[in-house]
Amino acid sequence: MDIRSEPGDAGADPDLSAIVGERRHLLNLAYRLLGSLSEAEDVVQETYARWYAMSRPQQEAVESPGAWLTTVAGRVCLDLLGSARARRERYVGEWVPEPLPGRAEWISRSGGGTADPADRVTLDESVSMAFLVVLEQMTPAERVAFVLHDVFCHSFAEVAEIVGRTPAACRQLASSARRRIRAARAQAEPAAHQARLVRDFKQAWEAKDIDALIRLLDPAVTMTADGGGLVSTALGVIEGSAQVARYAVRIADWAPAMELLERTVNGTPGLVAQQDGVIVTVAAFDIAGGRIRRIWAVRNPDKLRPWTAGEAARPE
Repeated sequence: MDIRSEPGDAGADPDLSAIVGERRHLLNLAYRLLGSLSEAEDVVQETYARWYAMSRPQQEAVESPGAWLTTVAGRVCLDLLGSARARRERYVGEWVPEPLPGRAEWISRSGGGTADPADRVTLDESVSMAFLVVLEQMTPAERVAFVLHDVFCHSFAEVAEIVGRTPAACRQLASSARRRIRAARAQAEPAAHQARLVRDFKQAWEAKDIDALIRLLDPAVTMTADGGGLVSTALGVIEGSAQVARYAVRIADWAPAMELLERTVNGTPGLVAQQDGVIVTVAAFDIAGGRIRRIWAVRNPDKLRPWTAGEAARPE
């Protein structure tokens, strides 16, 4: 899996064009490493700030500006990942990666309208919620080594420059991360099948049909909600098909005016809940064996800004 940058448009200065053209690559990298679009944008801004803080002779001495920018962004992410565990321990309730809209729902957070395609995160299996959750279980060094090598196809020599270990050690880190991914990955369901199951779940939820919901859920299904202490939601993981089905029906009872919409979430079929026309929840699903085995419901409004800023979300 190789995610490359698209050419930037920086006028007649080819050097500036090359620098600006790395933005999408850096944003894609930082989001996968951090699981947060807002933090990824901060990393990109910090990376460019460090580049422009150098003198012109210092910049000209850099053999590969793109590699330099990637190295800096990777190191900034590594530092953030190192402090993330402490921050997550203080987080109220469960922490879920920040959900991304599909292309048609991608909303500019700087004045409304559709964002420049160069600012979008490429939606593929490496940003699915299931994939990002597994990445969260890795050590910072494992995560950086795996994402840089396996997702972005950087050599282990390049990874070593960022992680501060030998290429051989980075190879071992990526191998360990790969084993975690394989252990958690289930047989991929066709996209059409995923969409159909999510639609059936939506209809059963709207009908408050507990039996129908249970039939759609894996017996060992888990539901994780993230409110960040800012909105009401379940603080712990809900386990088991009956428990998840009953909880879904209780939500329907508590919020009878809530509207569910089928949307693309992190590149896979998901649901968006609106209350009075405002998006209040984004749900992602992990489907395997013909049933839903994991649900992540993000309600933290800080994590919903890509969905709520600017104009209303539109179907793809």
